[in-house]
Amino acid sequence: MPRPGLVIGGYTPDTEGSGPGLTVARAQADGRLEAVAEAAASGPSFVVAHPRLPLLYAVLERAGDGGLAVFADEPAPRPLAEYPSGGSLPCHLALDAEARWLAIANYGDGTVTAYRLGEDGMPEPGPLTFPHEGRGPHPDRQEGPHAHQAVFGPDGVLYVTDLGTDEVRRFLPGMRPHPGGPVRLASGSGPRHFLHHEGHWYVTGELDGTVRVYDGEWREAGVVRASGAEGDNLPSHIALSADGRHLYVANRGPDTISAFEVEGPRLTMAAEAPAGGSWPRHFAVDGDRLYVANQRSDAVAVLALKDGLPGPAEQALAVGTPSCVLIR
Repeated sequence: MPRPGLVIGGYTPDTEGSGPGLTVARAQADGRLEAVAEAAASGPSFVVAHPRLPLLYAVLERAGDGGLAVFADEPAPRPLAEYPSGGSLPCHLALDAEARWLAIANYGDGTVTAYRLGEDGMPEPGPLTFPHEGRGPHPDRQEGPHAHQAVFGPDGVLYVTDLGTDEVRRFLPGMRPHPGGPVRLASGSGPRHFLHHEGHWYVTGELDGTVRVYDGEWREAGVVRASGAEGDNLPSHIALSADGRHLYVANRGPDTISAFEVEGPRLTMAAEAPAGGSWPRHFAVDGDRLYVANQRSDAVAVLALKDGLPGPAEQALAVGTPSCVLIR
């Protein structure tokens, strides 16, 4: 079995971080991670790969107007072009199933931007931009819209969580606003990252420390605390095991990874393990390993999964202010 390669994005000195841009790491024969290449960029806080072409796309979460960078996916990523993100502080991006559209969530002003991609995978001129309005009950965090994650659903619809307005915004294939408008979620929950699995949506609430489950019509079907620890918790990323039996959640504050057993709308806490560092911003699951980007401890921790449950960190690879891990 080939040893996994990782592309790690994060914040750079010009974006209040200490990282180099993109870091490429590879698991060695003994399982330990080793950094093998770097590529300069301005705050590439989230990275995705084209499903067929050797291309990487990264948001540039810099002050002022945000950016979108395209890299050749080579042993050392090679910058090809930069484009505007269409808003401020872009924090996430996603490709549709056919890689015809690339959608960007701009956290700063809530704008959602969509680029049509050419056959060569490069963004075409004239991106579509969708500003938004609204607020939530938390005056410090919900004074306006804050688009946080873009996900193309199995129906081809683009769904975007808005932490600032407690909504999921929807766009039909071809990037047309959904006639039904956004879906309202629990007030004050601050929806951050989410996923779809077998007819249900699972959403982390950054502001209320929960994972909420919604059915296919976006009716709430269940809610659990994301962590069993006391104190404040700002859940970040959420992902499933390959077999769909376990749901993993990163908890900032407790600095843990929770694992829930999944039975449709029912989530049962099965384990909660230290994240191997401080402020787990994002993680990636690969077989029996979980790679955690611990933003405030400047490292990517490697956690072993036994029967789908996380154990203690086996290693931590030093990387400045990591915020995203992509398995390649």
